[in-house]
Amino acid sequence: QVRLVESGGGLVQAGDSLRLSCAVAERTYRSNAMAWFRQAPGKEREFVAAIKWSGSMTTYADSLKGRFTISADNAKNTVYLQMNSLKPEDTAVYYCAAGPGNPTAVPPRYIYWGQGTQVTVSS
Repeated sequence: QVRLVESGGGLVQAGDSLRLSCAVAERTYRSNAMAWFRQAPGKEREFVAAIKWSGSMTTYADSLKGRFTISADNAKNTVYLQMNSLKPEDTAVYYCAAGPGNPTAVPPRYIYWGQGTQVTVSS
């Protein structure tokens, strides 16, 4: 079992920045790819970004490219999501996920999920 703990969520104003963190208790081949998803009230879970621990591969939701950046700190076993120029429509619970293989936007490819951290952007 790979435990994921998200942090960094909160209430911010439109235009602000926020950085989310996902600490991984134990890294195995089953957590080679890390991703962020989000789910707004009444909506389906949506892919945000994904990365391989080596940093050699990243992928983003097209609509979020340029505003959001995913990164990984191997020494700290932590993946980050830097979110800039936040908008009210970015309000959601943000989930960290881990899975084998390469980064992908497909949720079933991820085996482990964190509990989520709430991000609320006021207008």
